[in-house]
Amino acid sequence: MKKIVLTGGGSAGHVTPNIALLPALKDAGYEVTYMGSYDGIEKKLIADFDIPYVGVSTGKFRRYLDLKNLTDPFRVIKGFGEARKFLKTYQPDVVFSKGGFVSVPVVRAAASMDIPCIIHESDMTPGLANKLCIPVARKVCCNFPETLKLLPASKAVLTGSPIRAELSQGNKLSGLNMCGFTANDPVIMVIGGSLGAANVNKAVREALPGLLKDFQVVHLCGKGKVDNLLLNTPRYKQFEYIKSELKDLFAMADLVISRAGANAICELLALKKPNILIPLPASSSRGDQLLNAQSFEAQGFSIVLNEDDLTPELLTDKVHELYFTRQTYHDAMSKSGQMDSILTIMNLIQEAAEQPR
Repeated sequence: MKKIVLTGGGSAGHVTPNIALLPALKDAGYEVTYMGSYDGIEKKLIADFDIPYVGVSTGKFRRYLDLKNLTDPFRVIKGFGEARKFLKTYQPDVVFSKGGFVSVPVVRAAASMDIPCIIHESDMTPGLANKLCIPVARKVCCNFPETLKLLPASKAVLTGSPIRAELSQGNKLSGLNMCGFTANDPVIMVIGGSLGAANVNKAVREALPGLLKDFQVVHLCGKGKVDNLLLNTPRYKQFEYIKSELKDLFAMADLVISRAGANAICELLALKKPNILIPLPASSSRGDQLLNAQSFEAQGFSIVLNEDDLTPELLTDKVHELYFTRQTYHDAMSKSGQMDSILTIMNLIQEAAEQPR
């Protein structure tokens, strides 16, 4: 039996693509172990899948002044030693990393022992953690054509992001019943991420008088972000967060309004959902969502709105525009070369695992 170590963490986006690979790895006969931080979100998410979990010390690499910048390098060094000790005993055939700071000591330790490492970069431009891993990786998977030119040509592979198969297996009627919606009118799904997106929530709610004339709206607004004053609004349903039923909401949705996180938009691509993206502005991030959204717009997959320009009237107009031209966006996504990500990545894993060290 081949052995593989999965790593990645710090946010759900660094874990869910690894989870999406699990069925294919199981079918291929791999024994899987997950390496993450001692108590990060990855440990909680992996707990549902009956996979051995190994915690290592890790630290964050910050681009700004912080006293922790003086101590975190020592945590990474400690994590490198812990990872190397485990890997020496476990002897995996390959390591697959989804990024995040915890991946750095694991990947660098594996590479120091000549264990082949494949890493995945979700965003348009590599994050700092992956930049530290790229020099020792065998292959670097990416989501966007534009990313290829930023990576070593011999390592770069356009794969798209692994998407959980169950997301495409939803039941539209179950989604409608869950929300109390009718099958007669189209549905907009609004996704702000697991923590919600305050400005997107505000813009959507201000636009409801215009939107609800023609659409039904299901709003995943984030923990603690439900507006109690709107609980009884006809044709509008709010949820803080949805887990297993998300597939049914996707099956029900005709259009999606979303942030532009890499994994979120790759799910929209895989499901071929016409969408409006409202990326997190550069003032609140390193600008990766803006670049992600620009790429999807250029490929004909999305309409993009800047958060600073949002008004109820603009959002309502763009939703109507998207609905009446939705087939154009569906057709563009259907032609994408980033649809078979799990198969492509599994081929890379198999190839790496079978190469003699």
